[in-house]
Amino acid sequence: MTPPAVQFDQLDSVPLVVIRRQASASELPRVVPQCCGLVWNAVRAQQARAGRHVAIYWGSIRLEVGVELYGPFAEAGEVVRSATPAGPVAWTTHLGPYSGLGGAHDAVRQWCRANNRELAGPNWEIYGHWQSEWNTNPLQIRTDVYYLLTS
Repeated sequence: MTPPAVQFDQLDSVPLVVIRRQASASELPRVVPQCCGLVWNAVRAQQARAGRHVAIYWGSIRLEVGVELYGPFAEAGEVVRSATPAGPVAWTTHLGPYSGLGGAHDAVRQWCRANNRELAGPNWEIYGHWQSEWNTNPLQIRTDVYYLLTS
């Protein structure tokens, strides 16, 4: 299988509304969807405008899970405002089931090593809005994977 193409960009921060959690790698398949649902319920309750789901990994166990925010939102309990990191990034698009995301992460890290780019710490995934055809063709599931780089 061909590794995904990696790109370099300079990104601005994107407002988010998130839940902050600590989780082990083995807990992520449960924690990320659970938090996405909780945040989406809070956004819907306020009739706020929101976009795609996002998970930011700040360290080995510290993460923020939520959605892109397109307008006002009043923090509600554990659902708080945040933002994606801004700055230079290496990123790629993964098409396929979430279980294959490790290959996309590996491709970005390999690109960084080959291009003498240093990782700054956080990385994040932005998940495409679920499409009904993904139920029958999971190879169309889109996830963008980003790594913040040092300048």
